[in-house]
Amino acid sequence: FIEVETPMLQTMHGGASARPFVTHSNAFDTELYLRIAPELYLKRAVVGGLDRVFEINRNFRNEGADSTHSPEFAMLESYQAYTDYNGIADLTQALVQNAALAVNEGTAREGSHVVEWADGTLFDLGGDWERISMYGTLSEAAGREITPATPVDELLALAEAEGVEVKLPNHGKLVEELWEHFVKDRLTAPTFVMDFPVETSPLTRHHRSIPGVVEKWDLYVRGFELATGYSELVDPVVQRERFVQQAAEAARGDDEAMRVDEDFLRALEHAMPPSGGMGMGMDRLLMALTGLGIRETILFPLVK
Repeated sequence: FIEVETPMLQTMHGGASARPFVTHSNAFDTELYLRIAPELYLKRAVVGGLDRVFEINRNFRNEGADSTHSPEFAMLESYQAYTDYNGIADLTQALVQNAALAVNEGTAREGSHVVEWADGTLFDLGGDWERISMYGTLSEAAGREITPATPVDELLALAEAEGVEVKLPNHGKLVEELWEHFVKDRLTAPTFVMDFPVETSPLTRHHRSIPGVVEKWDLYVRGFELATGYSELVDPVVQRERFVQQAAEAARGDDEAMRVDEDFLRALEHAMPPSGGMGMGMDRLLMALTGLGIRETILFPLVK
């Protein structure tokens, strides 16, 4: 992999669904955004012929702060040509397990993937991590079948019955919020949650065999999301359609929706190879290795 650096100040926010910090350039008399993710720039590097790239740097998201979220955080993002979300899941597991080996180096557990948290708890990061279906586990936990074809009205009724509030609800947002309500807190051991709704994953390719689903996973450890990976959407026509839909969501008042990025679309038109990508929070990796909250993994946290 080749390490690269991409802009911190961006003329358009994208690469993730999040609310950006906004600033103003006096020199150019224009609004700029502190980046929420480097994804679109890194994928443009893949288009340019860098088949394996990564960046470890800061991201900024103008959102709430709690034991697992910080407005400023360190992120590893990597992109690899000629692989998919399964290959990227294998890579992510290897990275985390190698980090566990490094933590244990020189201790009584040297050579083990079992780490000792700050409170003395032993936590096993070894073995092959389970891969579960978002729709399958939600259906099991909710006691009813939920599929990509389940109507929004039915999902909305379930959300209201469970006291789950969803801003500007659509099928994908409802499925994800309901999954978090019913399933997320049950996940302690490292687990890949596979195959997400298309509505919430505008940069991800359609699943090769399941309509209405994209090839995306989230990695959960200790009940929090440690990393996200997917098979990249490389078709510029479909990507434009997704961006237009995102722009419509933004017009409805969704501050986290992406805009139409013409520079990125132009890059895709030059042909991006089939690829997989991954983003992992470095602060959250430390949380998984130490058992601490996010504020204890940052030297000078904004939230005390």
